[in-house]
Amino acid sequence: MSEHETDRPDTALPETDRPDADRPDADWSERARGLARRHVLSIGGALGLVAFTGLTTAHALARRPPRTGAELRSEVPLPPPFQVPLPIPPVLKPVGTAGGIDRYEMTQRETTAEILPGVRTPLWTYEGVFPGPTIESRRGRPVTVRHRNELPVPTVVHLHGGRTPAASDGYPTDLVLPDGWPGTAQGMRGGHHGMAGMRGMGGMRDPRAVETRLTRDYTFPLDQRPTLLWYHDHRMDFTAPAIWRGLAGLHIVRDGAEEALGLPSGHRELPLMIADRAFDAEGALAYPALDPSLRDRPGVQEPYLAGVLGDVILVNGAPWPVHEVDAARYRLRVLNASNARHYELEAVTDDGRRLDLVQVGADQGLLAAPVAHRTLPIAPAERYDLVVDFSDVPVGGRVRIANRLGSGRTRDVMAFRVARKARDESRVPRVLSTDVPSWRRSDAVRVRDFSFRAGRMDGGHGWLIGGKAFDPARTDVTVRLGDIEVWRLVADVHHPVHLHLAGFRVLSRGGGRPLPHDAGLKDTVALRPGEAVEIIARFDGYRGRYLFHCHNAEHEDMGMMANLDVV
Repeated sequence: MSEHETDRPDTALPETDRPDADRPDADWSERARGLARRHVLSIGGALGLVAFTGLTTAHALARRPPRTGAELRSEVPLPPPFQVPLPIPPVLKPVGTAGGIDRYEMTQRETTAEILPGVRTPLWTYEGVFPGPTIESRRGRPVTVRHRNELPVPTVVHLHGGRTPAASDGYPTDLVLPDGWPGTAQGMRGGHHGMAGMRGMGGMRDPRAVETRLTRDYTFPLDQRPTLLWYHDHRMDFTAPAIWRGLAGLHIVRDGAEEALGLPSGHRELPLMIADRAFDAEGALAYPALDPSLRDRPGVQEPYLAGVLGDVILVNGAPWPVHEVDAARYRLRVLNASNARHYELEAVTDDGRRLDLVQVGADQGLLAAPVAHRTLPIAPAERYDLVVDFSDVPVGGRVRIANRLGSGRTRDVMAFRVARKARDESRVPRVLSTDVPSWRRSDAVRVRDFSFRAGRMDGGHGWLIGGKAFDPARTDVTVRLGDIEVWRLVADVHHPVHLHLAGFRVLSRGGGRPLPHDAGLKDTVALRPGEAVEIIARFDGYRGRYLFHCHNAEHEDMGMMANLDVV
């Protein structure tokens, strides 16, 4: 899989102490043009950049390109913004706690819910709600979740960001088959199996697939830093439409050290799952699937091959909601659960004043020290732990969370209305944690290069890593347990790259320093068009088969995944 691999750190790589490193975007356009010549224009064939994404090359290589994907337009009247109250997902209660293990049960089932006011929308859900119920857990205390599949298709559950044994990581072929689903799989394509018919994937088997019927127990040791995780469907070839239909929820890991910091808590800690959707004339979720039943033929209609964008922004399942707050600090646990949409968030008062978004955590937990942003980009699957201080906003005032990458209705995300003065004993300490890994380039035993770009799969359109489409039976990368490696990632268009099992740090971006939002330990990194990013990771925890892939959900369904074996 690796296009280039060495067994030593590459001492010729750009270091972060170069004189112009404090201006990471100063010469970005020139670097992008050079990368375009070497990478973007090498896509070739009928799947060139312009033909495939509908973007001009100039747009694709712009310093802040607006999007990768095409937008669906809703056919039902949409509500005005900031009218619907912000819902808070319910917290799931364990069914047992014996033996030091919290045991949960969750049913995947169809339901209808009122997302748009006065309109009932069919959904696929965990426990009948969208988003699914939140699981609250303690660091180092194992959790077992028994999932029961009452949906009409196979499912897989992945705890995104979890430090999880391979058997419970939610590998895309480890299916939970619904009752009455014909046949057994062992990774066989072309029949009634959930992996059937993917273009470019042939009639491949996955001899390592482990399937169950109706139920499966997923065990999460949670021996990891406290953070916001999320769980979602990860079924082979059908991840994108399953998440779109509602199969996503939050999982929070806590510990005493974090709680002792004095960050905002209780009702002043808000989980915010941001996702875009579109609705048809009957109020159902619109999605351009080639097979709306999601049984046999994966993929989307031609205009949406680069990703599906909706024209309605949901937060916790509500359109452009509003939430009453005290004039105090609030902790916002933000997840971008969109299939393909990127956001650039800002908090703006009605008189145009921006409030600081004080970042205290990243995908994999607390930063070493807080970082203040005026705007914050967030790619699909990324999470940011933010503190926003409303104390200087007058009672009755409003703060909008806006999306600088949106247009029209998608420029708005949600709003906060300051309802009252209140006592606030919270704080944001200067030191948040002391356990962020300090791996250095010289610690790495190997450097690998990977390109993420469009390509062709058996005559069809696809998205490739290192020039190859995903094959569950192929081992792409083998790493030794405990090894530290540097990976260099290069993109043609937007690709949010997610690494299972291991957290990583961003070493460089575009040949310069990481950007401020790259701080901390991450599991998903946003590659911009024509950009190269270096990450460093230690592959510890568990042996077994894992994945790395693009988290533009349409891209991963069309081949942009690779196998990672930890031995």
